[in-house]
Parts: sequence; structure tokens; C-alpha cells
Amino acid sequence: MDIPDLSALARPGTTIALRVTPKAARNRIVAEDGALRVYVTTVPEDGKANAAVQKLLAKALGVPKSRLSLLRGHTSRDKVFQVD
Repeated sequence: MDIPDLSALARPGTTIALRVTPKAARNRIVAEDGALRVYVTTVPEDGKANAAVQKLLAKALGVPKSRLSLLRGHTSRDKVFQVD
């Protein structure tokens, strides 16, 4: 998996905006044009893709996934997570 070190963003209260691509070939996070793009292999149904994004983002941040809250974008490709 291609996961960059995003531990600098792991401060409580930080909001992280990202764009998600479900059904990708592999799980990875890419920083392009100042924005984060997250690619996950799971399908976007019943919150499966959101859970996969949360897990992958938590790994990149070096925090437990329970410290990440999805603020906006439950059904959208553009999502905003907050570090608790």
C-alpha cells in the first residue's frame, strides 16, 4: 500500500479534506495539487468505503481510527474528517 506519513496532521481538532475514489486497483493516499486523494478497493455501499478510508487515513496519521470522525461527505466523494 502507498501510505504517506501524515503524522504532522494528527493534532486534535485538525480537519482533513479529501477526495475518495472507491473501487480502485489498490489502497493508497496521494497528495496532489495541495489536496489529498484516497483510493480504496472497497465498494461504496453501506458505508464500506467510508470505513476503509477511515482505516487507511488513521494508519497514515498514526492514530487509532476511533480518533477520526467523518464530519461531512457521508455519501459524497468529497469528505472531511476531524481528528478528535
